[in-house]
Amino acid sequence: MTRRAILITGGAGFIGSHTVRALREAGRDVVVLDSLELGAADAVVDAPLVVGNITDRDLVTATCKQYDVTQVVHFAAYKSVGESMDHPAKYWRNNVAGSVELIETCLSVGVRDIVFSSSCSVYGTPEVVPVTEAESIRPESVYAETKAMVERILRWYGTTSGLRSVSLRYFNAAGASFDGRIGEDWTYSINLIPLVMKAILLGDRKLKVFGDDYDTPDGTCIRDYIHVDDLANAHVMALDHLEGDGESLEVNVGTGIGSSVFDVISAVEKISGESVPYEVVGRRSGDPVATFAAPEYALQALNWKARYDLETIVRTAHSWHREQIG
Repeated sequence: MTRRAILITGGAGFIGSHTVRALREAGRDVVVLDSLELGAADAVVDAPLVVGNITDRDLVTATCKQYDVTQVVHFAAYKSVGESMDHPAKYWRNNVAGSVELIETCLSVGVRDIVFSSSCSVYGTPEVVPVTEAESIRPESVYAETKAMVERILRWYGTTSGLRSVSLRYFNAAGASFDGRIGEDWTYSINLIPLVMKAILLGDRKLKVFGDDYDTPDGTCIRDYIHVDDLANAHVMALDHLEGDGESLEVNVGTGIGSSVFDVISAVEKISGESVPYEVVGRRSGDPVATFAAPEYALQALNWKARYDLETIVRTAHSWHREQIG
């Protein structure tokens, strides 16, 4: 028996797997397509999983037809800024060319709604914070450029083929599911919160704080940390927007609250009851001083707003990582 479903590419990854759960909890049928290069099959939990690549047009076509796919959430991409600068062709081929192949296949089977996993990195170093969607697009890495390019590609497919899309420009996703079932694998992560967790839970390293002499209240960089369940919910709202014949959009997804590196360290120490070992080192090239979202447009366009604060993010992340090391 076929079912009308949502195809989730990269649905075995950190944000993808949480979005799969959010959609299942909302009563939606989903099917996950993931190469499992960086994802984990058990993170998909009870959703059907098809192992393969978004560039395999025969596989994507067969999957869409088998499950009667009507919408797509596209997560499948490489996402390391540093790697993108060292191996740019890998990112152009997978993130950009791969997305074009996916879009073409979707259109060929009549799927015209796509929610795209974009990034606040498309803004580069913002001139004004909080960052609104009117901020100039000025990528400062190959990774960020691939996200900006796919946003533009989606817009052009809207003009040429009637594709409708919502590009969600994430700020800093963090945390874990409240039941401890899924979370962020720190094996490959270079994000601050998993790195802080490594410092306190493994006990064999210090956290590197890249600069404490910025023009901020405590001298460290400021970022907008958003709980992964809040981010997953934004995808549900974006799909509902498209299903209701909403127009194509690019939307910031953040809390609107900036937290410094030392704010994060303090929150981890409060939750864990342990001191975070760290050392201050030189500034990292290309790091914006402060970037956090202006969330008003997300509320206006998608009826979405963040529910969880930094303490909740840290508490769920700490519980998850502690369980993983058993």
